[in-house]
Formats: sequence, C-alpha cells, structure tokens
Amino acid sequence: MPLIYLAVAALAIGFEQLVQWKYGPMGIIAFIALSIGIKARNTMIGGIGAVILIMLLAH
Repeated sequence: MPLIYLAVAALAIGFEQLVQWKYGPMGIIAFIALSIGIKARNTMIGGIGAVILIMLLAH
C-alpha cells in the first residue's frame, strides 16, 4: 500500500510541475484552488480554479 501512495504522490508532483512549466504561476494557483475546492467540497473555490484553468487552456 505505501508504494501506491508514493506513486500517486509522484504523479501529482509531476502534474503540478507540468502545469507550472506550461501555464506559469497562474496555472499553479488555479490547480491549487481546484484541488482545495474538491477536497473541501467547496464548489465556489473549485469552480474558480476550474474557470481559471479553462481560460488558460483556451488561450
């Protein structure tokens, strides 16, 4: 089981680095807001993060 958690953490860190490399600091802020919104089950924060990510992807 610890190996699975380590693999998931490595994937999450890798994805975060990819977002930061491609979309800059605003991408990281959006990704963090989206993940916090999902974990806290707060649709407003998650929605803000999702909208920012969509705007960055559409550019």
